[in-house]
Amino acid sequence: MIRALAFVLLAYALGFVAFLLALGAPLEGTRTDAIVVPTGGPGRIDRGIAILEAGGAERMLVTGVDPRVRPIELALTYRTSPRLFACCIDLGQEAVDTRSNGDETARWVRDRGYASVRLVTADWHMPRARLELANALGDDVTIIGDPVRTNAGFAVLFSEYNKLVIRRIALLVGYRG
Repeated sequence: MIRALAFVLLAYALGFVAFLLALGAPLEGTRTDAIVVPTGGPGRIDRGIAILEAGGAERMLVTGVDPRVRPIELALTYRTSPRLFACCIDLGQEAVDTRSNGDETARWVRDRGYASVRLVTADWHMPRARLELANALGDDVTIIGDPVRTNAGFAVLFSEYNKLVIRRIALLVGYRG
């Protein structure tokens, strides 16, 4: 029993180290059909807009936007042309968490028939956001992670790792909710 517990604790600790080492860097030069940006942290929407303006995708979804927010408000906040929002940026206003960001994005991707998506979120959030999106989309769509660098503290990293572990276990045992 003690050996099994020691093994689980060792696997958990090594998993946390692997999680920390896997915090990626922003991508350059990769084109996808679409960009998806979950709200919730600085630099995400800015990064998505920069990629869109550089021709890295044809359209972008910002998922998890408060229903009271209008495109013109975001255009002004991010100093971007309202025309870019009108033509190429959709606001998803149904998601309230990472799991529902994945569900909202999957509907949007399927409705448009996209085959590839660039996921732009915080480096520490990328593994779980990607897991949820992959779970919602299945194997039909290529997901490319494009993390925004952060200086997250230990508490944020540790909390996010625990959420990732719990969600992976839930998915393994078949819990969708």
